[in-house]
Amino acid sequence: MNTMTLWHISGWEFAALAVAALLVGFSKTAVSGANTVSLAIFAAVLPARASTGVLLPLLIAADVVAVQTYRRHAHWPTLWRLFPAVAAGVVIGTVFLVWADDTVVRTSIGAILLFMAGVTVWRRRTAEAPEDPDAVVTRAGRLKARSYGVLGGFTTMVANAGGPVMSMYLLSAGFRKLGFLGTSAFFFLIVNISKLPFSAGLGLIDGRSLLLDAALVAFVLPGALLGKWAVHRINQRLFERLVIAATVVGGLQLLLK
Repeated sequence: MNTMTLWHISGWEFAALAVAALLVGFSKTAVSGANTVSLAIFAAVLPARASTGVLLPLLIAADVVAVQTYRRHAHWPTLWRLFPAVAAGVVIGTVFLVWADDTVVRTSIGAILLFMAGVTVWRRRTAEAPEDPDAVVTRAGRLKARSYGVLGGFTTMVANAGGPVMSMYLLSAGFRKLGFLGTSAFFFLIVNISKLPFSAGLGLIDGRSLLLDAALVAFVLPGALLGKWAVHRINQRLFERLVIAATVVGGLQLLLK
């Protein structure tokens, strides 16, 4: 059995998955949150739950490229603040996946993404000045970090949709473009690797899914290189608008699917 027939997909469906894989790479090095479009494509071509298992190794491959590209810009105090809450969210998401069907998963994640986007836009319009990432670590931002961390862990476990949630947190914390990408790169590399045993235990990753990943991973790198080229041509304001827009589109796609 070859990779093209593993999921009984047509050539056009494989082409759609290839475009989605390219977008995965692009999102990790340019516009974080854009991979919600990839999530929707994978869920449309493959069984919704199984699609998360196929997508996870591709996300990890893109995370490795992003870490190599932006490793000097990561803000580790923010990462250490988030990880405990994210771990709790991953555990909650694993339990949720045991009983939730595809419709419940899509509706829940879509609603969370739209809520986070709305909160972020409201905060940015009402704030007198941008927050300082270092200040968030030492002030009342602890509660916000924990809330976003749990939501990020939950959404990344159940639908690989943690990117938009964490994007909203990093934007609200005042991160500039490169700091945003560097912190996000390390965050998702660590979190996505930690999800592997949970996904395998739930049967979302197996030999067939890994064979399909082997065929699709070749499209991740060109997408990452395209993102690396594009990010220096996108100003901060446009960058922030694109991240929020990608989050809204992803949330609507999940709710309306």
